[in-house]
Order: sequence, then structure tokens, then C-alpha cells
Amino acid sequence: MENAEESAIELHGDEEIIEVIDLNNAEPGPDDLADDLGDVDFEDPGNPEEDDAGWETEDEMEADEAEQDDSELTFSKHTGSVFCVSLDPATNSLAVTGGEDDKAYVWRVSDGEVLLECTGHKDSVTCAMFSHDSSLVASGDMSGQIKVWKVETKEEIWSFEVGDLEWLEWHPCAPVLLAGTNDGNVWMWKVPAGDCKTFQSPGCQATSGQFLPDGKRAAVGYEDGTIRLWDLKRGNSIHVIKGHDGHKGALTCLAFNKDGSLMLTGSVDGCAKLINTTTGKMITRFPNQTQSPYLPLVAVAYLDGTLAIYDLSSHVLRHRFQHEAGIVHLQWEESSSVVSTCCLDGALRLWDARSGNLLSEYRGHTAEILDFTINREATLAVTASGDNQAKVFCLQRPDR
Repeated sequence: MENAEESAIELHGDEEIIEVIDLNNAEPGPDDLADDLGDVDFEDPGNPEEDDAGWETEDEMEADEAEQDDSELTFSKHTGSVFCVSLDPATNSLAVTGGEDDKAYVWRVSDGEVLLECTGHKDSVTCAMFSHDSSLVASGDMSGQIKVWKVETKEEIWSFEVGDLEWLEWHPCAPVLLAGTNDGNVWMWKVPAGDCKTFQSPGCQATSGQFLPDGKRAAVGYEDGTIRLWDLKRGNSIHVIKGHDGHKGALTCLAFNKDGSLMLTGSVDGCAKLINTTTGKMITRFPNQTQSPYLPLVAVAYLDGTLAIYDLSSHVLRHRFQHEAGIVHLQWEESSSVVSTCCLDGALRLWDARSGNLLSEYRGHTAEILDFTINREATLAVTASGDNQAKVFCLQRPDR
């Protein structure tokens, strides 16, 4: 089995890790943590003038595929590529999208009605998300301008400007924002009071970051392959994970199990590592992965379109699926063996990780899907695409 694992790593060793998805939706801790921190068209076969009459050419078939739209609703207010999308955690009835047009929109997924237009940004909005209670929405652009809006009153209640923004995250149970920048600085603010704390830069880009489930610590991955676990109250690093335990290239993604005792890290070096957050030591090494929250499975996605499913405990390959284009993002359903993927070919696919079967495929975008999210019940998905649109898809399966 070890040889099989090694060959799989060698096969995809040059692939860049896109993202490790954190599926932990638990909201731990008290609220006072904030203080601490188409069909083929047949013609008449009797027509003697054309031997290929009644058959679609390759170009015609591609046109039919492009016209296929399985979505229930299309949101088309953006005038540029849509880079990010998220649902409000309280009701899953609102979506926020950010785009190349320097705007973010909050809109209803049922009818597409715009509830809030977030304006005033200087560059493409690449981060947009709701706070833990859905009362606030934050939008951040590439230039480093961050704005927070109150959804109910549609007011901008806070703003701040940092260096070029790499990522932005809300605290799991408090109105606190965490952000990482191109110059390596990590910022934390209490919103809207504006109380600010910074975490020292190691002199290279802070490429990824996330709160741990306890809300008292944060993990930040850097361009040099190191990971730092920060104590948010004291402002000091608990562990600096580097060398054999760290990575050989920039971090691209981080994820945690429900209690935060384990951390998965992904990097451009083509591998991911399982790390004990208490000791700061590596437990094992995997290809690019995301762990199912309820099953001992790992989903491995690559830019060449390969999705591999591994058994977490034995590291044995269970299934390998091939997509038509590179995988951009993936997400496990809660309490399920279903994993969803979006790709550069503009399709959303649902796979059964146990049986290895393709359950559903949804199309409608005319360009790559850049982000997507699924509601708690796994009955709908909202996608963001380079075709300037966001779409809502109803996810129907025979077992529902």
C-alpha cells in the first residue's frame, strides 16, 4: 500500500494544491470571546444533398452544451467575473457575492432580489462573507480595503485599509475579523469598535489563515512554507511549524476537525500534512486533501482534474474520478458521503465517495466556476463564475 501511495504522490507531485475545505460548522465558546480577541436534432434522412444531414457537428454540440442551464436562478448584477460567494449562516437564505466590478452584493437566493449593494471599493472584491450571526457582512478587495456593513439597516459601519489583501475571516462566534496581507502582517479587529491587534510578520506573505474552532487561537500559513499558531489574547505564537513538519512552498489552505485538535495544511509543494495543534508536530503526510466530517475519508483534488478518495486511517486509495478540467473547489456534504466539485469547465458535480459513482452534474455557466457553496441541508448550491454571473442550483438526488 505504501508503494501505491508513493506512486500517487509522484503522479501528481507537480500539481498545485488549490484549497482544503473546512467543514466544521460548530460555533463553540461564549460570546464574550470577542473581548479576548440539448437533444440531437435529426433532419430528413432522405436528403441526398448532404451525407451528414441530421448530425450535429462538434461545434454545434459544444454550442448546445453551452446553452444548457440547469440552474433555478441566475444573479447577473455583476459586470465582471464573480470571485467569491457565501451564504448567511443563520438562515442560508441570503448570499453575498464579490466581483471584478469592485462591488459586493447581498441578495436573496429565492428570487435574486438585491438587499444590499456594497460599494466604495478600489479594486476587485475577492472576499465577502457574513458574520457568525448573519447580522454583518464584510467585503474586502485586492488593494486591502475592508468594509463591514449592517445587513438590517444597509449601513456601512466600519472600514479599514491594509496592504494587498490575501484573505479575510470572521470569528466563529464573535464580531471579530482576521485578515492576512501580502507583506506578511496579520490583523485582528473587533467590529465596529475598531480595537486592533497585529501579529508580527516573518518577512514573507501571509498566504492563508483561519480561526481555530475554540476561537482563542488562529493558524496562519506563510509563503516560506511555515505555519504559525497564534494565541489571540496574548498575541504570541504558540508553535512555529517548519522544516520536516512544515512545507517546502507557500501554504494555500488550512482546515480543522471539530475540536481543533487536528489541522490539515495544503501547499504549492504538492502535499498536505496532518498536524497535532497541541504539539505542533506532523502526524502524517497526504496529497492535497479535505477530510469528511463524519466519515474516515479524504478527498484529494488536483489541477489536472483528478479527484481521489482515500481512507484516512489506512491511506488506501478507494476511488479516483477524472474531470474534464482542473478542479477549483470541493466541499463535503454534512452527514453524508457526497462530495461536490466545481471545475474550470463550468460544471458542478456531485460524487458518492463510498460507491465511486457520479450522482449529478449541473451546467449553466459559460466560463469557469471560481467558487461555490452548499446550504446545510445540501438541497441547493450557489456558484460564482468568470461569466459575470452567480447561479442557484437545486440539488436533487434519488435518495432524497
